[in-house]
Amino acid sequence: MSKKAVHFLVFPLFVAGLFFSIPLKGQSINDAGLWTTFKLEAKVVKKLNASILQEFRFNENITELGAFFTEAGLEYKINKHFKVEANYRFTQRRKVENYYSYRHRFNFDLKYSKKIKPFELKYRIRFQDQYKDIGRSDDGGVVEYYLRNKLNLQWNLNKAYSPYVSLELFSPLNYPRYAVFDNIRAMAGMEYAFSKHHNLDLYYMIQKEVNVSRPETYFIIGVGYAYKL
Repeated sequence: MSKKAVHFLVFPLFVAGLFFSIPLKGQSINDAGLWTTFKLEAKVVKKLNASILQEFRFNENITELGAFFTEAGLEYKINKHFKVEANYRFTQRRKVENYYSYRHRFNFDLKYSKKIKPFELKYRIRFQDQYKDIGRSDDGGVVEYYLRNKLNLQWNLNKAYSPYVSLELFSPLNYPRYAVFDNIRAMAGMEYAFSKHHNLDLYYMIQKEVNVSRPETYFIIGVGYAYKL
């Protein structure tokens, strides 16, 4: 695949994501957020890595801890292009009644990457199921299924700096009568590798709900730090 083909494939999708993410006056609830992440990675055996991360998500114009979660997973490298990953996430999400709702999520990923110097094209398809408020509400324990497609284009400037753009679509599987997707994430960011062990990720993301009665749009600043053993 040529570099020109990469541009024609990725950038129209990213522009489309930004277009859908523009909030419509009077029809959308807007909010600003801050997401902070710490991730620890370690090699278990050859081609198999384990990770655990902690994330805090602030909303209400970065004045309230809206959610926080711990996630643990395993990633297996099939070959130079394909990887598979499985994760479990335990989330506590703040409700308007001023308590935190419990969520249990499992997700399974298939990842593909292709280097076209100086770019790297990445594609991830994720199947996830989530259970919330088991035993605490009338619909507690009812599973939510989603299929998530994410396309990422990363520009490897040098060994340290790697800017990127990405677009992700969320497709609900519980309600096939709905539209193909109900959530869009468009992101632009920069990864900075201090060394082979330390990595910093800074990004700006627009997340918008679509095809719902009262869509919410979030404008998010993200800061992530990863340490590889």
